[in-house]
Amino acid sequence: MVGAGAAGLLASAEAGARGLSVLLYERNGRAGVKLRITGKGRCNLTNNCRAEDVLENVTRGGRFLHSALNGFTPSDAMAAFESMGVPLKTERGGRVFPASDRAGDVADALLNRAIACGVKLRRGRVTDIETSAGAVSGIAAGGERERCRAVILCTGGVSYPVTGSTGDGYAIAERLGHTVSPLRPSLVPLTARGGVCAELSGLTLRNVRLRVYRPGGDDKKPLFDGFGELLFTHFGISGPLALSASAHMCDFSGAGYRAVIDLKPALSEDLLDARIVRDFAKFSNRNFSNALDDLLPGKMRPVILKLSGIPPGEKVHSVTRAQRAALRDLLKRFTLDITGARPAEEAVITSGGVSLSEIDPGTMQSKLVRGLHFAGEIIDADAYTGGFNLQIAWSTAYAAGRRVLAGGRNRG
Repeated sequence: MVGAGAAGLLASAEAGARGLSVLLYERNGRAGVKLRITGKGRCNLTNNCRAEDVLENVTRGGRFLHSALNGFTPSDAMAAFESMGVPLKTERGGRVFPASDRAGDVADALLNRAIACGVKLRRGRVTDIETSAGAVSGIAAGGERERCRAVILCTGGVSYPVTGSTGDGYAIAERLGHTVSPLRPSLVPLTARGGVCAELSGLTLRNVRLRVYRPGGDDKKPLFDGFGELLFTHFGISGPLALSASAHMCDFSGAGYRAVIDLKPALSEDLLDARIVRDFAKFSNRNFSNALDDLLPGKMRPVILKLSGIPPGEKVHSVTRAQRAALRDLLKRFTLDITGARPAEEAVITSGGVSLSEIDPGTMQSKLVRGLHFAGEIIDADAYTGGFNLQIAWSTAYAAGRRVLAGGRNRG
């Protein structure tokens, strides 16, 4: 077993529970390093939904994951962690967290279960997997070699490299003949042109709608359309909506993408216009600069004031219908030019990975090398935020751990 992250810990425990002799290699001095910081240290470990709902939130590899997700569902994951002594709670959007709000509790529970199942943790950087006659025969780590009949590769992606996710597994897979699709950061903050976002830095907007359009794309066909929470930063946008949108944005080599924020998605254009009319009636004797108090958060008012084109000193009762329509349109279509994504070091996950066409979806075993299995972020499958990516890790790890050396007994 290579990699003591989320997938590696669960897969090794499942294999050990079957009576297999399991060595779990980890290059860090501690298991579950990335898991311990996920979700800002709280660990959104799954989503309280059906397997079908997870698949609807998968952006790459949904058909491939169908078997694994139905074999180990979110309910199964929740039951497993509860049985490991980790009480859980469900928050907005079905997001599941440990009741303690401590990601370390999740990592420790997995590590303790693995140890209880006889798994031996060994520190070392695996540099190669050896084969003979098309099957796994050994593993090379730290200048030493260990004979084995099977390996589960759970080395993660290239996001958060300080945690040990440096792409070692991709290189090993390629040396064994596997195809690795292009890697890019996903679920990552986005950069935007101009200084508007910097002016709004630190402002969180809740219950807004974000649509993203391809460069030169049709305004009627957004690449991404979501509702939820958005955060402005000094470089652009972040928060759940921006991270989910990033999963669809693959090419920043040419013209940028266009992000359109509906600040008032609960109101149609006519209802928003009526709302503005009411506010203007309430503040009829004020300057326009002081008439947006009920409509927008304080940090956003100066920006909207400037972009609206309405003179700050204009009396509200003098604002024309055309000016009011321009304000309404600005609130419904607050537009940003997206120029790129932040680096992989800031990404939640890596998009891309070992080609799914070369992996058996029921066992996670390589179709090219017998005894070689994959689980977790290393495969070319990913999803939106909300606990769905960790559920993919649990489901693929469970499938691999339960099927590795099925019917056999050996170190792996």
